[in-house]
Amino acid sequence: MLTLPTLGVLTYPQIDPVFLDLGPVQLRWYGLSYVAGILCGWLYGRYLVGNPRLWPNGVSPITKTHIDDLILYLTLGIVIGGRLGSVFFYDFERYAAEPLAIFKVWEGGMAFHGGLLGVVVAMLIFCRVYKVPVWSLIDVVAASVPFGLFFGRIANFINGELWGAPTSVSWAMVFPDAPDALPRHPSQLYEAALEGILLWLILWIATHHFKMLGRPRFVGGLFLFGYGCARIFVELFRMPDVQLGYLYGGWLTMGMVLSIPMLLIGIWGMATAKPRAYEPRPVQDAGTGAAQS
Repeated sequence: MLTLPTLGVLTYPQIDPVFLDLGPVQLRWYGLSYVAGILCGWLYGRYLVGNPRLWPNGVSPITKTHIDDLILYLTLGIVIGGRLGSVFFYDFERYAAEPLAIFKVWEGGMAFHGGLLGVVVAMLIFCRVYKVPVWSLIDVVAASVPFGLFFGRIANFINGELWGAPTSVSWAMVFPDAPDALPRHPSQLYEAALEGILLWLILWIATHHFKMLGRPRFVGGLFLFGYGCARIFVELFRMPDVQLGYLYGGWLTMGMVLSIPMLLIGIWGMATAKPRAYEPRPVQDAGTGAAQS
């Protein structure tokens, strides 16, 4: 049996997953993390499209009104895509045996890679309806995603889920819901730091210092590559999902497998991005926000 020294192990700060109990209605930190992530991403997206210094000729092809209208599309993409990703990528056998459980979202079960695909589909539909450039919209949304990643991983930590592998490092923690009392990597915090803070900083340097919003597809590619690197790295310290374990008889996890295509697409996006300047937008229709041509 594996035993590890516990000297210097940090105390896991047990926080009630429910931050507001109203009797029949319970508000949870996990749900609040989605609200906070979407809210911060929305405000940051409005800031990016409204800052003429970040765009060639000082012209953004996307307006603040577009970002306002986009929120509903993105929210649906996140929820539907994240749920379906969890079903098909991580626990298909369970949901195949109990299809109605797919709708029990309050029991948890959301997958980032599924949410990413849902968001991409939502943006493609939005661009078709509102006649805005696809790659520029992807760049703006990609630069705003780390807020949601940060809050989501903090919520994972509060829930005491997705813990790391056993370790003897001095900052290890014993998670109450783990199947043993071994000190483990707080991998949720690693992901919050890398996918949230560090990735946002890298994207900020790209948009503000190198003005890469003027090269459509670069920021989106940088996000995919950066997230893929961060996720694969943290998976080395994080326990795989119990129902899946390690794949292909080795050390690969589903998170790694799903992140590898992100690396390749990200490299392609950055390598093929070319400078582009936009003309001032024509007068917009007050009802839809779509430009009149």
